[in-house]
Amino acid sequence: MSVNISKLLQKERKKILELWMKNQLADESLREDLMSNDELREQSDELLTALTKSVNDKNIGNPQSGDFDTVHEILSGISISRARQGYSPRETGVYVFSLRDAIVEVLQAEIKDVAALFPIVLSFNKLIDAFGVTTFETFIKGREEVILRQTDEITEISTPVIQLWDGILGLPIIGTLDSSRTQVVMENLLQRIVETGSSIAILDISGVPAVDSLVAQHLIKTINATRLMGAECIISGIRPEIAQTVVHLGIDLSNIVTKASLASALRYAFAMTNLEVKRSTIK
Repeated sequence: MSVNISKLLQKERKKILELWMKNQLADESLREDLMSNDELREQSDELLTALTKSVNDKNIGNPQSGDFDTVHEILSGISISRARQGYSPRETGVYVFSLRDAIVEVLQAEIKDVAALFPIVLSFNKLIDAFGVTTFETFIKGREEVILRQTDEITEISTPVIQLWDGILGLPIIGTLDSSRTQVVMENLLQRIVETGSSIAILDISGVPAVDSLVAQHLIKTINATRLMGAECIISGIRPEIAQTVVHLGIDLSNIVTKASLASALRYAFAMTNLEVKRSTIK
């Protein structure tokens, strides 16, 4: 028995879509808070329409055929979109593989000749598996983009440059300093020096868990760059254990003003700029 798979799938497209939607909606993990059922139907219909227009008797066993470029493109877009929306890999996998169940159910209903049905089902399994690989590859890529963007945002938030007083900037550093983060710290600080015309910057490291030779090098590079901009740096928040580590490692901070707390650094900065803060009683 010869089966024209292209005509069969296009004729039964609506039935496949209904079965596919039924399979997806039956999944208990379906996230209706991320996408409405109407949006899910529209997304599924677009993919199924592309598939039924692309597949035929010659390419059904060749997932790499250029005939499926549109399918892969739509599927990649859906997968990345789902990664950004917060879907899990399992939820995205269910979306793709439940399509196979719907197609196979329709094929079993329409093709009664088992000898003709068997190779077609095998080919569809291979085809949907290849679509699954595309889905997961693009999903991981989308999730990596989300993680990278969030990491950049966290780095940006964790290195704020605050104007403490006219001409005095404060940069509280929290967490571990590495090369990439030091670069962000340096760029933010230099940019704020230009914007505010400040002459003093206080780098508070009370939130840095440990100081080693690498962290010290990063700090010294930042201070040297600041000096090139005509500003002076003060390091504050040096705890006793950090001071011992610096001495033990032989790190030379002798040409840098260091203070134990942000308050003492601010007091020193006031003195450098001939500012005097007095306590007064409000009458």
